[in-house]
Amino acid sequence: MLQLAGTAVEALSVAGLETCIQLPGFGLCFDMGVCPPSAVSLRDVLFTHAHIDHMGAVVSHCATRSLYGLPPPRYLFPEENEEALRALLEVWRKLDHSELDCALRPVRPGEDIQLGKGLRAQTFRSIHRVPSVGYGLYKTRSRLRPEWQGAPGEELRAAKAAGEVIAEEVEALEVVFCGDTVIDVVEREPMVRTARLLILECTFVDDTVSVAGARKLGHVHLDEIIERADLFENEAILLTHLSARYPLRAAQQILARRLPASLRDRVTLLPHHRFGRAPA
Repeated sequence: MLQLAGTAVEALSVAGLETCIQLPGFGLCFDMGVCPPSAVSLRDVLFTHAHIDHMGAVVSHCATRSLYGLPPPRYLFPEENEEALRALLEVWRKLDHSELDCALRPVRPGEDIQLGKGLRAQTFRSIHRVPSVGYGLYKTRSRLRPEWQGAPGEELRAAKAAGEVIAEEVEALEVVFCGDTVIDVVEREPMVRTARLLILECTFVDDTVSVAGARKLGHVHLDEIIERADLFENEAILLTHLSARYPLRAAQQILARRLPASLRDRVTLLPHHRFGRAPA
């Protein structure tokens, strides 16, 4: 479990094989290319796109929640995938002789979706080879008004008892997840650059795949992140979706050597534990 910019993250992400980014503190996860046991308890899944390594475990998640008597899950996904996803679920209902009860919520870029008390998601268009969206998570919290910050507890209790308003609601952009995308989304979407925690794919980190090759596949190359280092205002950046062709230690050494000082202390590379190198 990672702790980044005040957010707990439990994640699996290997390019082409699996992605599931769990945020247990928010009660949700991004994408479900694989369904680890820890993800079953998370009711909301915010899908970025319908590639198998990002959506392939949707039926398993739905069925396992039912097995454990948990409420039906809620799935957010690009509106372009609605017809096909409904058809997929119907096929599995016939095959499995089960209800696979779930709530489907198609989304389009620029929408605001209330996920729960004090939590909303805002969608934006990611740029990939298939219809894709990214998500920003906004959390509303109560905090002391500036004039009351630092006041003793007794004084605060007395003021509250006297009917004075000592607290205010403040909304903050806590997390942004881009899904699979090219780097242009960083330049185009202000929320990507300003979220406390940015979860950004970085599939290729050396010249075994060129920048042009990465863009053709709809992915981000480390060179492109380095070129835009001055754009990132984020408190923390989690790089995911590393290609399985890279041994983890080698990829970490490349980042340590090449990332500029302005990014080095803020960037974490998500390990890929379950898979070794891709077949030759």
